[in-house]
Amino acid sequence: MGLNKRTDLLQQGTLELLVLRLLRTGALNGWDIMQRIRVVSDEVLSITPGALYPALHRLEERGLVRAEWASSENNRQAKFYRLTPAGRKQLEAERETWERFAGAIDAILRDA
Repeated sequence: MGLNKRTDLLQQGTLELLVLRLLRTGALNGWDIMQRIRVVSDEVLSITPGALYPALHRLEERGLVRAEWASSENNRQAKFYRLTPAGRKQLEAERETWERFAGAIDAILRDA
């Protein structure tokens, strides 16, 4: 599967799940989120700002993340996103759904 196909799959709903999971450990700015996804996925997943920022805005509008301006490591102002209590609940619900979905796909790939 080419990189574009993998990115398309990510943009169809799993991006928000990944963002919520990354924010579980603390506040991050958009650049840090993109870099962590790339590094943790061993460069299999690469998120563009054009995909990430609309996802962050949707999460903020739904009350799942909160954003605050602060200084980044290089002393520039950046918007940092933090998980809200509602975001934590949503993360657990989506994680359970993802695990069932991934298990079903795995079963079909393994046993069909």
